[in-house]
Amino acid sequence: MKWTYDWLLDYLKTDATPDVIADTLTRIGLEVEDLQSPLSPIVAEIVECKPHENSDHLHVLMVNDGSKTLRQVVCGAPNARVGLKSALAVPGCIIGGHEITSGKLRGVLSDGMMCSARELGIGDDHSGIIELPADSVVGTPVIETKTVFDAGITPNRPDYLSVRGIALDLSASAIGEYIAPTDPEFKSVSGTRSVEIKTDKCRAYKLVEIHGVKIAPSNKTIASRLAAIGINPKNAAIDATNYICYDMAQPMHCFDADEIDGNIIVRMALPHEKFTDLFGGEHELTENDMVIADNSGILALAGVIGGARGSTTENTKNIILESAYFDPVSVRKSAKRLGISTDASYRYERGIDPTITGTCAMRAAEIIMNECGGKIVGTFAAGTDAAPNVQIEYTPSYFMNKTGIDMPSATQREILKRLGYTITENGDKWTLVPRPARVDVEIPETVVADLLRIYGYEKIATATGHTTGNAKPHDMHEMNIKNALVARGLNECRSFGFGNSSVEEILTDKPIVKIANPITTELDTLRNGLLYGLLTAVSSNEKRGYPDLNLFELGVVFDGDEPNMEHTSLCIVRTGATSPKHWTGRNRDVDVYDVKADLISLFNGQRFTVDTTNAPKWAHPFRYGAIVQGKRVLAQFGELHPSVAKKLRIKTNTVIAIVEDITVLPTRRGGKQPTLSEFQPITRDFAFIVDADTPAEKLTGVARSADSRITNVVVFDAFDLADGNKSIAFTITIQPTDNMSDTDLQKIQTSVIESVEKKCNAKIRDK
Repeated sequence: MKWTYDWLLDYLKTDATPDVIADTLTRIGLEVEDLQSPLSPIVAEIVECKPHENSDHLHVLMVNDGSKTLRQVVCGAPNARVGLKSALAVPGCIIGGHEITSGKLRGVLSDGMMCSARELGIGDDHSGIIELPADSVVGTPVIETKTVFDAGITPNRPDYLSVRGIALDLSASAIGEYIAPTDPEFKSVSGTRSVEIKTDKCRAYKLVEIHGVKIAPSNKTIASRLAAIGINPKNAAIDATNYICYDMAQPMHCFDADEIDGNIIVRMALPHEKFTDLFGGEHELTENDMVIADNSGILALAGVIGGARGSTTENTKNIILESAYFDPVSVRKSAKRLGISTDASYRYERGIDPTITGTCAMRAAEIIMNECGGKIVGTFAAGTDAAPNVQIEYTPSYFMNKTGIDMPSATQREILKRLGYTITENGDKWTLVPRPARVDVEIPETVVADLLRIYGYEKIATATGHTTGNAKPHDMHEMNIKNALVARGLNECRSFGFGNSSVEEILTDKPIVKIANPITTELDTLRNGLLYGLLTAVSSNEKRGYPDLNLFELGVVFDGDEPNMEHTSLCIVRTGATSPKHWTGRNRDVDVYDVKADLISLFNGQRFTVDTTNAPKWAHPFRYGAIVQGKRVLAQFGELHPSVAKKLRIKTNTVIAIVEDITVLPTRRGGKQPTLSEFQPITRDFAFIVDADTPAEKLTGVARSADSRITNVVVFDAFDLADGNKSIAFTITIQPTDNMSDTDLQKIQTSVIESVEKKCNAKIRDK
């Protein structure tokens, strides 16, 4: 989005400099990417004109530009002559989007360029250089220099696509006072032409027919502003529609009324219907494309581009102005399918103010008739201009809960009113209605974001000395988890919040949340887990020769398509070797025990058992485990299933750990710090005979829970027996809290034996 400083001042009373305005806009959410104050062409008088020795049409001019030294310029204009005062663009000036530099033309130095009216952006004449009045002062600017802002617009702020919207936001930031414009109202004038809307994709359509115009150039202000932002002025009719597009964010179109056959019809195209745009491009349309038509066929592709038939020319005598609201999704799909991007489609795709179609039509008509004459002979309104029924329930305390900043209700009220909100108060409960141009505002969180950006992000740290309410500058639980994993040599990965339905089907049985309008065909779901993103990273890195990875991601996954159907999950993926090759010893491949150790470090001493049944789709059925407490599954770990690895083209061994809901993890990393005891720890060894399919983890978990003074259990031996059972031996560590007798120690040993035998169907081995 580009606009000029003087244009902005039409709607903002301020003394702020362009630099201050640019900084303020960037602070409140509109990033100004460039701020240009280009040199202006100046009045220069030709004092010498000689033929170019190496050309039959070029001249070598010596011009007086107001300095003490004459400037040499090579010029090909047929009207160049001694005594003529014209416009000189010195090196550094921007003409037609190009910077003028000194250089040689046919071997002769040219230190600037003499300009035509078209090159200056103040007319269409390009037959020769512009001829200025004889009393023009040499060295003065031909046209006023305009400071041009160039800002990047985010998709959620279409109101920033108008100069008025930018001025309103600046006034809310207390940098100036908004000047509310006085626009003409749409008036009904009985005419012979009407509009018929045959599709629900068009909400409103305004037609204004003007007869008796004489196509003429735009006034100097409009022409120079359009030229400054890179739009070549053509004539008052076309320039008016372009000007309204930037001034009010309402795309418009201008038809030659004499070329229109009957009434205007807004409909969907017929299958395979052909359309030729105003640049001569031919398109085959589908029944999903919305068009503007008459009795003879298509006049324009609605919201995207006008057609060759019905376009205005220098000979146009009667015109029809179109101002309409078209469905954003319909416009976007047509523009994307046909590969056409215009100023109009750019605005319609993001959503425009649906209430100003009539006002814009009358404003454009006013601009045209001021320069071209004519009279309105008919107007017609179809559809509705009613604003969307957006009412947001809000309380001032909600801001505190979301940000931790105690902003007074009066301050919130003042900011919201300056932003154009209508506020209905019922005690502490407010009902907010955003201005119609703010199509992005539908929920209280957006209101909080509006308040915060105007209040100032830089004030957050100093507004309060501590964090209050429910908001925190960082989720410390998540930060503790991340810090713990980074300390174990893992790297954080951030992937898209989307998934691929075909891949999710082979990874999990969880519900798949499809997206109606995905950004790409591959990312067609809201992710129901983090594994897809990490495995995609593994596959991509492996292809590029980086198979050894230690990654984790902590992020939101979705359980459905309703509000609050989401939770935060953790996924760890290790691949390849644990360390690079080295002469000091052989490296080894990662295995399930590496990711199991990652999980154990996070559970920080919590007691649990391991269940090796019911492996999910992504896991190898015999190299899988789940950390459980009773029947509750806290986490899962295992090796990637070979069939899944093959489908994702992953050849490197891959092991995975998943904590589906991070709320099961301890909220304090490191837990209670151990203290040294004055009593020496005691160890005892046990060996049990169990069924061959009994996991060792079950025995160690039961043994550890037998007494609170048992601090550690480690398996040191396991082997199969001839009768189909197996032997598992482990050491327990007992940390006494006071003096222990042999009887006390024997009670602990007996408790361990009885618990393991009873809960694990085991038998103590006597030899």
